[in-house]
Amino acid sequence: MDAQKYSACTSILIGKKASTDGSVMIGRNEDARAAWPKHYIVHPHHESKSNPVFKSSDNKFKLTLPKVRFKYDATPEWTKKYGLFEEDGINEYNVAMSATESTYSNETVLGVDPLVKDGIGEEAMITVVLPYIKTPREGIERLGKIIEKYGTDESNGILFADKNSAWYMETGGGHQWVAERIPDDYYAVIANQSAIQDIDFNDPNNFMWAPHIREFVNKYHLNPSTHGNFNFRQIFGTHTLADTYYNTPRVWYGQKMFNPEIQQDPQSQNLPFIRKSHRKLSINDAEAFLASHYQGTKYDPVGEGKPQDRKRFRPISLAKTQESHIMQMRPNQPKETTGIHWLAMGVAAQSTYVPFFSGITGTPTAYHYGVHDYKHNSAYWAFKLAGIMVDSHYLQFNPQLEALQAKLNIHYLNSIKDVDANAKQLSSDQLVKLVNKVSNGEAKLAIKDYRKLTGHLIALAADYSPLNYHQDLNL
Repeated sequence: MDAQKYSACTSILIGKKASTDGSVMIGRNEDARAAWPKHYIVHPHHESKSNPVFKSSDNKFKLTLPKVRFKYDATPEWTKKYGLFEEDGINEYNVAMSATESTYSNETVLGVDPLVKDGIGEEAMITVVLPYIKTPREGIERLGKIIEKYGTDESNGILFADKNSAWYMETGGGHQWVAERIPDDYYAVIANQSAIQDIDFNDPNNFMWAPHIREFVNKYHLNPSTHGNFNFRQIFGTHTLADTYYNTPRVWYGQKMFNPEIQQDPQSQNLPFIRKSHRKLSINDAEAFLASHYQGTKYDPVGEGKPQDRKRFRPISLAKTQESHIMQMRPNQPKETTGIHWLAMGVAAQSTYVPFFSGITGTPTAYHYGVHDYKHNSAYWAFKLAGIMVDSHYLQFNPQLEALQAKLNIHYLNSIKDVDANAKQLSSDQLVKLVNKVSNGEAKLAIKDYRKLTGHLIALAADYSPLNYHQDLNL
């Protein structure tokens, strides 16, 4: 079973001067299978007497870990059989990490630096990195050293952030990597294709790289540039026809959302990695991007375009999304409320982004449940089932879903405003109690309302049976 080998995510990063409130934001849709539940948990701070050893259940990768593990939250799989896949979280030092955006190295690179079967993969990255770092740079350095020593079994993009900066890291071949700091007034959207372009080796404040990457590229004559620049996307990435249908249209649509004044071809292989938006972006903009499916264009699969156009490109939000997340790292807040982990279980377009403050010490019980087959007690299945009901009669049911999404989002924003108004007057212990109460309360409200909507839609769906018939009420 290769559940995660077909993972195909979409990511967004927003610098602090590009956002409306000075927040740094990173987010991603975790896409693999249409029915593959996720859980949401908090790992407490833990100190071991001896160094624990991480052993992958996906391959033979293992790593000795530090004795001190910082508190962090994560969204692991419902089963450990194929790996943990903790995917996203914020640790006690308010460092956020999302891993990974699946990418591909080209055949020329793999011919001289093959992927390592038992190297580190997506399933392990959050678990062995996030609980042991205090800054995004530390995260990149730690993961980079692991890749250099043990290799990686796949090509990936990894997102890091704190309240000061967002970083995007990409791997190439079995042992190479680079990272770029997103300029404060820029954003980036990525879709399963190497994205980072020119690396400035004279600017270590904004770029990081594997120590011997230039020697490696020169040794094997991998750089096609005639200008002497080092374009990671060109050297390590793919540029196939499949990319123009599966990947580049998603980047095109994100840039169309935030820079509508710029005309671009959705199948262009030359879309820039970073852009400066024509306006500042909010958490709602980040959510709208990750929940999008080419609305307003002929490519919308549930739109009014021609059948061949509606099926032409792979959308951003799709049935195979297991969960979608945005980590909002806010300035001028106490540590318990600096980070907000916005988490939408299931399909982003049909779910709701519930806000969890970084100071929480636990999550609702419903977020600990969920197996492959439907279970009523699972948060994942509560949101997923509503989407399935809407899918059956999209035009009739989707307006009711959208009304609930808007209602809940307004409620979330009001709750956050109230927490912020009181946060600076509370002690740390009081604030932890408050953020647990509010975060878990919002989650329980969302589950309750989604279950209520699902019940209502089931009753409405009964009248759409193919065995139905217009009945003479006099009979």
